[in-house]
Amino acid sequence: MAEFTTEDALRSRWSAAARPRAVRWFSGLGVVFVLGAAALGLLATRLTGMSYAVALAVAVVLLLTGGSCLGAAVVVQYPRAVGRLLQRLGLPLFLLAVAAIIVVAWAPVLLWPDKPLIVRDVLAVVGAVGFVSLFASFAIWWERKVAGRIQSRLGPMRVGGWHGWAQSIADGLKLFQKEDILPGGGDAVLFRMAAYVTFVPALSLFIALPFSAAWVGRDLDVGLLLIVALFGLGVIGVLLGGWASNNKWSMYGAMREACQVISYEIPLGFSLLIPIMVAGTLRLTTIGELQAGGFWTWLAFRNPFTLIAALTFLIATLASCKRAPFDLPEAESELVAGYMTEYSGFRWALFMFAEYAEMFAAGALTAILFFGAWHSPLPAAWGAAWATGPLWQQALHGVVFSGPLWLIFKGIFFVYVQIWLRWTLPRIRLDQVMHACVQFMLPVTMVVLLAQTFWQLLVPAGSVLAVALNLACTVLGALVALGIASIAVYGLRYRRRLVGTLVVDHLPGS
Repeated sequence: MAEFTTEDALRSRWSAAARPRAVRWFSGLGVVFVLGAAALGLLATRLTGMSYAVALAVAVVLLLTGGSCLGAAVVVQYPRAVGRLLQRLGLPLFLLAVAAIIVVAWAPVLLWPDKPLIVRDVLAVVGAVGFVSLFASFAIWWERKVAGRIQSRLGPMRVGGWHGWAQSIADGLKLFQKEDILPGGGDAVLFRMAAYVTFVPALSLFIALPFSAAWVGRDLDVGLLLIVALFGLGVIGVLLGGWASNNKWSMYGAMREACQVISYEIPLGFSLLIPIMVAGTLRLTTIGELQAGGFWTWLAFRNPFTLIAALTFLIATLASCKRAPFDLPEAESELVAGYMTEYSGFRWALFMFAEYAEMFAAGALTAILFFGAWHSPLPAAWGAAWATGPLWQQALHGVVFSGPLWLIFKGIFFVYVQIWLRWTLPRIRLDQVMHACVQFMLPVTMVVLLAQTFWQLLVPAGSVLAVALNLACTVLGALVALGIASIAVYGLRYRRRLVGTLVVDHLPGS
């Protein structure tokens, strides 16, 4: 085998004869697709109903395909110029892509209120895929940066310029090009299927997960039940991957996940019953709207039992998302990569995307059930007039008082908590996981469920006892929030003094 060097990897694969031919083909196809999109767009103006929707959707697909072909022609013809352009304009182009995904996914929701049901579902799927892809790329980079700071190092600093923001994109491009290896002696069908069985439920979570009362793919009466069921389905993909890999480390990881499931799911279910009892519904939008009166109306601070339920639910979601100290199914220091040991390339990326999608969904669900959903800590009544005013006032209302940005912020905060705990706490043994879930969390959640039942039967809403305990829990939550913020500010201000000479500005912007 000939020696393969870095220059070989960077050298263009297009020969002098192949490059003009590729440019002609890509340019021709691009022009044909764009003209076809224009023709269908003109035709759609003369149609109505479902025919209009189908013609418009096909025109958009043709336009995107044509644009991609023309872009490929430019890249093949001018690779060095495109490379220099991407190096300088990488971040603006990335932000432009984010804005484009938001517009493509959500603008028709607002501009076409009487659209057919199938169109709404397609838009919801496009929005979910775009959000999951962007968030997973961001969260992987962010975890590396948080882990680096906790360990007194810098994390990614090169790819893309500022703090290595494009590192996840580069890794994704690398994974798409890697060989898809099938282990010898394994079950090829189940091995291939496992990654999709894990990723599809994680993606489907966002169809029923409301970002606000209006921004939801499907506002279901049993939305909470569907989300819990989809969380459970992801475990099947882990078991399939471990079994089909024909690898003892993968099998150990899969069996550990099976043991965790039977341990944490019962306390998690009991914790979920508390907000269901308070709201009297499984509809997530109703539970969220119940908490619009300010942070003292958030369900976590209603009484001591809802506060304990919020904490036990947060702990159970760590086990559900396979995060430390419950990351036994992966356990890199013990099982290589656990159930993902034999996976590579695209399927390995699907497992990682599913994990980070579940992390955000778990954090967003925690916010919806216990911490104010998409509402800010301010009372919604203060901005009630803005909600029905001009468009700029409605936008300001969504930023200040109630809107999808608040849910995304809260979901990202709980993802940060999961990352923070991973790089702070040691991994515990499997018997300790089962002991903590079965002999501690399960009795606690059962007592809390019984206590909440008697509370709702015996303590009227608005009574002196209910108001006093609501105030006490609210003050406790505010003190904890202020304490976390104070520690963060102190650490940021004295970050160089805390670890001595370990923190040095090795690169600009660090």
